[in-house]
Amino acid sequence: MLISLRLTWMHGGPAPLGWSDGACFGALRAPDRYAVARRERNSCHGPHCGPNGGADVTVCWLPTTRIMIAGALAAITMTGTPGLRAQEAPQQGAQQGAQTGALRLTLGDAVQRAFEHSHRLRELDARRAQADANIGVARAADLPQVSAQASYTRTNHVDEFGLQTPDGLFRIVYPDIPDNYTSRLDVQWPLFDAGRSRATRESAKAEARAAGRDEADGRAALRLEVVSAYWAVVTGRETVGVREQGLERLGAQLRDVQAQLDAGLVPPSDVLNVEAQESAQRAELIDAEAQRDIAELMLRELLGLAPGLPIELVESLQVPPATEESPADLAKDAAARRADRQALAERLESTRRRVQAADAGDRPSMALAAGVDYARPNPRIFPRNEDWNDSWDVSARVTWPLFDGGRADAETAAARAVVAAAEARLAEYDRQLRIGIGRRQLQLRAARASVQAAEDGVRSAAEARRVLNERFTAGVATSTDLLDAQVALLQAELTRTSALAHAQLAAAALDRAVGR
Repeated sequence: MLISLRLTWMHGGPAPLGWSDGACFGALRAPDRYAVARRERNSCHGPHCGPNGGADVTVCWLPTTRIMIAGALAAITMTGTPGLRAQEAPQQGAQQGAQTGALRLTLGDAVQRAFEHSHRLRELDARRAQADANIGVARAADLPQVSAQASYTRTNHVDEFGLQTPDGLFRIVYPDIPDNYTSRLDVQWPLFDAGRSRATRESAKAEARAAGRDEADGRAALRLEVVSAYWAVVTGRETVGVREQGLERLGAQLRDVQAQLDAGLVPPSDVLNVEAQESAQRAELIDAEAQRDIAELMLRELLGLAPGLPIELVESLQVPPATEESPADLAKDAAARRADRQALAERLESTRRRVQAADAGDRPSMALAAGVDYARPNPRIFPRNEDWNDSWDVSARVTWPLFDGGRADAETAAARAVVAAAEARLAEYDRQLRIGIGRRQLQLRAARASVQAAEDGVRSAAEARRVLNERFTAGVATSTDLLDAQVALLQAELTRTSALAHAQLAAAALDRAVGR
């Protein structure tokens, strides 16, 4: 184990505070003596960094003497346990998330939560259920319809009519019965309609399949929205972190320039320049924090999370893999995968079935009808009497519309026009799909190249800042030169963060375009 310690004397006064175990942490117990006492993680970029890319630094400030003591754990070499650090990192992250009560979210977890809390998906699911129910409505048109009927009618009194029989009796033929009761069990069964009901049923099935594809497309669109919101939060947090690091570096430079001013080595304008740049970067940090908070608000709304619940995002910005498939192969794959295209194809099939149903409008149809009557008096019983009597009937009915004023032809023409519009829409969709996939693929390729260029820029800017910092310490470079290097490094780190975010979004957009 190798431990290196650095003791830096910042300004005059009493002798520097000696290093001992707990010397700096005593500041945490004596806030009236120390202005700042904190433990922080310094980021490091470039070939000169250690294997861990940074160091744990303890910084103590004594305002009366301006002493800074920094103890850096620069490198730790452990033999015999090469996988220990890799195992400890996720365990420590999980323990920290459990201790703080933060909700750990992978990208897959976020998408699943959005599916569970989406009002849009519930609407699409209800529309799919409606389309499934319409299949039952269309199927019922081919089945017998059975109904029960009952009625009561009160009529005015009439004169009874009767006949004198040869045996001298008077027989009433039409009695005065003002109270009439009727009941009937009726059956209607369509036997033939020239294929109209079958075409309507197939059209309803195609609409139901299209509604199911709409739901799948809604999930794909919501997935892209969640992925974009997730990476927006990650990008916002990374941007805030980069700006905080830049502000810390600028603060250290300000202290160095102030020390040189106190020693009479630089003019006051150098301090003012650094202070002005620090104020500008602080304002930009405030704006970055606001953008991060807005992104977190949008993600919370998508996932249905409580406003005060802290979120820990597990995923980090990485370079997405490149795609080796050609745009033509991707477009062919997308035509078979994308749910919205499948929905368009199903609706095209539905409109074609409607044309068949409209064509059957001027053709003959046949139906069977039957019923049982139980009434008092029963009008089919002669002579009429006040007793309950039953009767039945069976009939076959053929209907052939000979003239309807051109209504059937107009319905057929309208249905054919809808088919033509659906075919044109599907062809235009395929054209736009090919263009969109090619554009997304080029955007992903450019984003990956931008990430590589940004990485090179960060390495160059970090090395330039290191060299200028050494020259400034040696007194052969001005504070303006070092300030320019600080700004260049900050801009390079922001460019890298933005490039990584654009690469992730480009990969997600390509997956959405292909239907993955």
